[in-house]
Amino acid sequence: MRIMGIDYGDRQIGVAVSDELFLTAQGVTTLRNSGDERVLNDIAKLAKEYGVTELVVGLPKNMNGTIGPRGELAEAFARVLGETAGLPVTMWDERLTTMSAQRTLIEADVSRKKRKEVIDKMAAALILQNYMDSRRR
Repeated sequence: MRIMGIDYGDRQIGVAVSDELFLTAQGVTTLRNSGDERVLNDIAKLAKEYGVTELVVGLPKNMNGTIGPRGELAEAFARVLGETAGLPVTMWDERLTTMSAQRTLIEADVSRKKRKEVIDKMAAALILQNYMDSRRR
């Protein structure tokens, strides 16, 4: 049993999975958001491959806590993904996760090109890690 974290974006979707003890999150892949059923099926296939029992989708809230157009898109994506994968979906506040991932990669002196390749799956891992940490408290 594992949990999958998803960082939904217009162009890219980052995917991360937990270990079986729900202690750590690891980035798995970044999928191109083709805007069709293919990406939903790819995520559902990954979920089955990793033995995922729950999906956690990042919810991009405004800094004042409200949900804007990007948040509404993420919620709509999460609903369809849950139906496609046949799994429960939890929305998780993802404010500042991409910025945190970016800062970590810059501090690690990762090149701009390489950062672009891994930022989304790292953001997905941060979303998932924050979710799992909150469940342990």
